[in-house]
Amino acid sequence: MPRFNAFEYLAAPESTQAGKVVGVVYGVDSTLRKWCIDAIVGDSEWTQMDGEVCKWSDLRDDLATASLFDFDAGDKRTIVVRSADKFLSSHRPEIEKYLAKPGDATRLVLELESLASNTRVYKAVDKEHLLVACTSATDAKLGITAASRRKFLTSFVAGRHQCQLAAAAADALVEMLGEEIGMLDTEIAKLALYVDVGGKIEEPLVRDVVAGWQGKTVWQITDAIAAGDAAEALRQLDKLFSGGQRAIALLPQIAWSLRRLGMTTAAIEHRERSGRPWQFEDALAAGGIRRGFEIQSAKKQLQSIGRERAKNLLPWLLDADLRLKGTHSTEGRDRFLLEQMILKLAREA
Repeated sequence: MPRFNAFEYLAAPESTQAGKVVGVVYGVDSTLRKWCIDAIVGDSEWTQMDGEVCKWSDLRDDLATASLFDFDAGDKRTIVVRSADKFLSSHRPEIEKYLAKPGDATRLVLELESLASNTRVYKAVDKEHLLVACTSATDAKLGITAASRRKFLTSFVAGRHQCQLAAAAADALVEMLGEEIGMLDTEIAKLALYVDVGGKIEEPLVRDVVAGWQGKTVWQITDAIAAGDAAEALRQLDKLFSGGQRAIALLPQIAWSLRRLGMTTAAIEHRERSGRPWQFEDALAAGGIRRGFEIQSAKKQLQSIGRERAKNLLPWLLDADLRLKGTHSTEGRDRFLLEQMILKLAREA
C-alpha cells in the first residue's frame, strides 16, 4: 500500500484503508494525526492505550479479542496506541513480527511523531498496511505543495466549519499564521462566525479579523526593524509573546512584509545585472507591492534599510524559518531565535 500524506488520506479515508488491519499515523502535526485517527476509527468500537506506559503483553491479548459487534469488516474493533514512539522503540521485534502476520480480529493503529523510512516497520507498513504522513510543511517527497495545502484548507477544513474559503484567503492565512494546521483550523473557525452558514470567507476579512491588535503590533515590529530600532522591535515582540502568540506563528507574520522588500531588492539587482533600466514602482510590483499606501511605506522602509541589508533579507528569513522548524523548534529556543533574528535585521546600516 503506498504511503499517503494526510491531505490525500482525509479526502477519501474509506477507499484508502479498505481491508487494512494495521495503520500507522506519523508526523509532527498533532492536529492532522488526530483527524486521521478519527477517520480510521470511524463509528467502530475502539480502545485507546498510552504508548508511554503500554507493554506488548498488554496489547497482545487485546489484539486477539474481536468486537462483540464485529458483523463485517467495517465493524472491526480498533486499538489505538497514542504517543507510541517509546512503545515502538521498546517492542520493535514484536511489532515487526506482528506486521508480517497480523491477526484479523482487531485493527491496530500506532500514532508516532516520527518514523524513519529506512526501518523495517516503515517498509512493512508501506507495503502491506496503511501509512499516513501527518505534516503540513511543503515536502515534494510527500506530495505536499502550496497548492495541495490550499485545496485542503478550502475543502476539508472549511467544510468542517460549514463555510467556504477563497483561495486568496487561504493563502493569506498561511502567510500570516504559518503552516500549522491546528492554528489555521482555529482561525477559520473564528472567521466562519463572520459569515452566514455556507458563506464565503474572502481575503479582506482574513486580514481585518486575523490581524487585529496583534497584526498592528507586527507592523510596528517591521517598521522598527526597517528603521534600525532593535529595542522597539523587541518591546513589541515581547507584547505578542505575553499575549500567548507562538514563534512558529509570528515568524510568517513578521516575514511577510520583509520578504516583499527582499523580493523587490532582488528584482532591482537582477535588472541592474542585466543592464536594464528600472523604475521603483515596477520593482515594487515584482515584489508583490502594488497598492498606493503600501508603495509609499515600502519606499520609506527600503531607504531606511539600505541596499546591503535589503539584499540579505531573503536568505536571513529562510535561515530563520529552517531553524525554527528544526534546531530551534522547542519552547525557549524558538523565542531566542526570533529575538536574535530581529537584532540582526534591525542593526544600523
